[in-house]
Amino acid sequence: MNKKLIDMFRNKKSCLVVVISILALYSCVPSRKLRDENTSVPDHYNKQVIDTMNTATVKWREFFSDPNLISLIDTALVNNQELNIMLLQVDMAKNDIQARKGEYLPFVNFYGGAAVEKVGKYTRNGAVEENLNIREGEKFPEPLTDYSLGLSASWELDIWKKLRNAKKSALLEYLASVEGKNFMLTNLVSEIADSYYELVALDNQLAIIEENLEIQQNALGMVKLQKQAARVTELAVHRFDAEVLKNQGHKYEILQQIVETENKINFLIGKSPQHILRNANNFIERKVDNIYTGLPSQLLQNRPDIRKAEFELSAAKLDVKVAQANFYPSLGIKAGIGLQAFKPKFLTSTPESVLYSVVGDIVGPLINRNALKAEYINASDRQLMAVYEYEKAILNAYIEVANQLSNIGNLNERYKLKEREVKALTESIDISLRLFQSARADYMEVLLTQRDALESKIELVETKKSQLLAQVNVYRALGGGWN
Repeated sequence: MNKKLIDMFRNKKSCLVVVISILALYSCVPSRKLRDENTSVPDHYNKQVIDTMNTATVKWREFFSDPNLISLIDTALVNNQELNIMLLQVDMAKNDIQARKGEYLPFVNFYGGAAVEKVGKYTRNGAVEENLNIREGEKFPEPLTDYSLGLSASWELDIWKKLRNAKKSALLEYLASVEGKNFMLTNLVSEIADSYYELVALDNQLAIIEENLEIQQNALGMVKLQKQAARVTELAVHRFDAEVLKNQGHKYEILQQIVETENKINFLIGKSPQHILRNANNFIERKVDNIYTGLPSQLLQNRPDIRKAEFELSAAKLDVKVAQANFYPSLGIKAGIGLQAFKPKFLTSTPESVLYSVVGDIVGPLINRNALKAEYINASDRQLMAVYEYEKAILNAYIEVANQLSNIGNLNERYKLKEREVKALTESIDISLRLFQSARADYMEVLLTQRDALESKIELVETKKSQLLAQVNVYRALGGGWN
């Protein structure tokens, strides 16, 4: 009796040692401190009045007033190949949510089978079957057939929230893909608007060159007459002729740029090369609307790339928890119920043909956990990378807005000066021609005045284009264009 008590004590002691060892092992699960993200931004932009009005909330149909530009953007939202690829990626991310959701729900399968087996008589099973009768006078069938039909289920109890966290991570990745699509929309709208204004500016530059060519050809005719009257030399004629040829060559350069810009827009809207409808009239007189920047903190809600980085960071945090949960044992339940018999007619003979089973098991890593440790460290590193990506997106957004606001202010001042320069040089053309005709100015003054006037007019068009592009860029930088 005493010996039995001692054995029982020893067995309990051994079990206790095993339990304590397992608990000690799982108490050594690695844990790394996660770095918190820094989302602080300045209270306001430099030299900007603090106001919550924000142009980013304006829909792109209301932000742009040119109907041709609106039509191009509408077409791109349907036909752009990169956007359609992104939409499919979003759909795939959505399907991944369903896949992760199904992992923590019970798996139920049905099965049906038929088999035939012949065992050797000089084996354990063969010897048993040889002497076994099903009923009196009815021997065990040989070969043995087996028919089965039933249901089986398996379920991993998510006691550590590993599967639920994986599902939440997939949901956040889906939301990140949606924001990625919105960010692509913002860039697509911005790129089409940039190319459209570039195209209209080229049209105006072409018109200026053609207008200037007419002036230069008239001046060339006048110089030829002056040469016949021996008032200028052959050198003057050649210099004016060379200037005309130079601008004619520049004209074809702009024509090529127009073709390439049109085709760039055609690529963005998913069409083969064709003429792009646009309104190039009154380009210089186009009004540049005021931009309301709001508060820098609004970038966190308005910029799709920042929201994308935020969702990816949240998903990375959950992935760390999933990687850590892999160290803990998993508890699973398996069950099955069905019918089994060696002849189909006996399948309906119940309860003799009924079979069922219920099994519970617990499985966990014990010795070699290096792969789990490596995955946990990688998940932690990915979470830290996501923190840096999030902080980088916030900093980049603020700097983009600050740069564009400065650009708008400087372009406005430059445009005012360039207008005055164009006016002065345009008036100088007539003055130089009159002075040349009265022999009070030489041909080089006329030539340089015309050249300077042409360059200033083209620069004025470039400045107006830069103003419109800056307006589009600050709208994009603030987070507008996707809604």
